[in-house]
Amino acid sequence: MTAARTETSQDSQTVSAVVTAAAQAAAALVPATATLVPGVPVSDPDRVPLPPDAACAVTAGLSGEVSGDVVLVISADVVDALKNSPVGQLDVAAALRPALEAAAATLGRVRIASERVEEPVAALDGLRDKGMFVAVPLLADGEHQATFALQVTLPATRSQRGSLDLLRHVAMEVTVEIGRTRMTVQELLSLHPGEVVELDRAASAPADLLVNGTLIARGEVVVVDEDFGLRISEIVTDAAAELGAASS
Repeated sequence: MTAARTETSQDSQTVSAVVTAAAQAAAALVPATATLVPGVPVSDPDRVPLPPDAACAVTAGLSGEVSGDVVLVISADVVDALKNSPVGQLDVAAALRPALEAAAATLGRVRIASERVEEPVAALDGLRDKGMFVAVPLLADGEHQATFALQVTLPATRSQRGSLDLLRHVAMEVTVEIGRTRMTVQELLSLHPGEVVELDRAASAPADLLVNGTLIARGEVVVVDEDFGLRISEIVTDAAAELGAASS
């Protein structure tokens, strides 16, 4: 019994450390007047700390090597800053997507999707009873400014091949991504025709193949009859392998 409790405690500490690292990555990209740093993680959904002026929350799903949900609660100051930006009113979910993506990147090959704005308490309630849960307050000069929460869903039993057979004729959006970058509003305002925007990927690196926003494979960009194409070099997820088996 003692050994089991020790193992559970170690697992909890490991999860807390991983989520704290994800929260720190997100905090670096949350627009705030001072640098945000992670506080003490909380694993009880009923005791999640919220900033005093919590205005809204951005929720997104996680897919890839880790599945689950992520929530970022922000203050009214951040919301006001996004509404009154130099380039006009910014969508809160879109503006905070880079912060969520940075957090997901610390978890491995993980992507976010379906980000949306919700009321803070309702967003956190949506994480209850789904899996492992950890919330981390984000502090600026000791003041609570935001809250980062992550719920990891336990692996589900693989669906039977018959269920995939039902989907073989369903059309899905397929996207090829060669890279991304992040720019400040000042850098965006200074763009002009002819300027080159550098992406976060080497020219020799493979491109990503996304199906409905989920990373499925990687490959080499080629030209086919004057159109771009992708020569697959790597299958990334089990879902892609199952889809391939179902279509064979």
